Parts: sequence; C-alpha cells; structure tokens
Amino acid sequence: MSLLPQIEQSLQALDVRSGVEAGQLGESIARYLLLIEKWNRVHNLTAIRDPRDMLIQHVLDSLVVLPHIHGPQIVDVGTGAGLPGIPIALARPDWQVTLVESNQKKTAFLQQAKIELKLHNVQIMPQRIEQLEAKPVNTIISRAFSELGEFIALTRQWATVENAGCRWAAMKGNCTEQERRQVQAPFAIENTMTLRVPGLDAMRQLIIIKHE
Repeated sequence: MSLLPQIEQSLQALDVRSGVEAGQLGESIARYLLLIEKWNRVHNLTAIRDPRDMLIQHVLDSLVVLPHIHGPQIVDVGTGAGLPGIPIALARPDWQVTLVESNQKKTAFLQQAKIELKLHNVQIMPQRIEQLEAKPVNTIISRAFSELGEFIALTRQWATVENAGCRWAAMKGNCTEQERRQVQAPFAIENTMTLRVPGLDAMRQLIIIKHE
C-alpha cells in the first residue's frame, strides 16, 4: 500500500507552506520514510518501525515548526536520522540546512539520504556541535536533543554580533518550569508555543530562545 495518500492528506491537514509543489514534497517524504525503514533493519535509527507512524511522529512533528522558524540558514543539532532538518530541507529548498551528528552510522545514513533525495541544500557535519565553528545562521534547532541549559551551553559560540538576529528553537514534549529556568542571561526565552501535529495525541512545544 502506497504511503502517498496518507502523506498528502497529512500535509493538507498541516497546511504546510513550502517552496515545492505538494505532490513533489509528498513523493520526497515517501522516499525518505522508506529509506529510514530500510536502514532501520540494520542500524536502528529510530525505535519507530512503521513508516506510517514515522510520518506522524517524525516528519509531521518536524514540519509543524516551519511557520515559527526563520531561514535561510538553519543548523540542526543532534539530527540523528535527519530530524527535523531533512523534512525542513525538503519543504524549503531555498533554505540551507546544516545537519550536525557525531554518530558515524547515522551520518552514513544522512549522506545516503542526501544523495538519494538530491538534497543540494543540505550540509552534513559529522562532529560534535561544540566543535563546530560558528558561522552566520538564522535558526539553531534541536529535537529531543538535550535539556535547554545544555542546548545553550553547547551552541553558545553562535552568540556573536554577526548572529544578532539568531534564534535557538528547542522542540519539546512538555517543557517543565524547572527546565525553563535553565535559560539564564545573556539568553532568554522569547516565546513558548504549543503545536498540534495532525494524528498525534500528545503535547508538542517549541521554545524560542534569543541572545539578549
């Protein structure tokens, strides 16, 4: 059974504003999901095995942040199987997405995904985020990567004059007040948004952090 009808229905429910036609985006997402499923048999990229569940819990969960982040330069910290970076790159081919991942098996998958999906707007950095040299960026994003305090500590090299407008975007389940207090000057939480992922009966939050 093809994944395309479910993908297209889900994208319509999500109302994704992307830089590509819905049909083309749907086909790319289907290839990406099947590639994860194939590699998962050997490399255990994700605990979720069914591509239909991956669609909701991984891809839609990634795309739901699109209206709330700014490009064109995106850094995805601890991307794993390319989440949220690859879905963002597929939806916004006019953005440049840097995927940062230190696990060699996962970076091998990312390289293959870049080739098969023709992701010319993706750069893969196979190293630890704290070792990555800062460059001008608009959004530094993480999904289930770490607590807010560690996220900031590992990426604070981007808090430069050149990146005055940069925002840190942390994708969370339910971020506690205790964790929110980890964000301290010169950083501050600018906004907390509750996001709804079609087909997912669970809370999703996006924490936007700025450098003051």
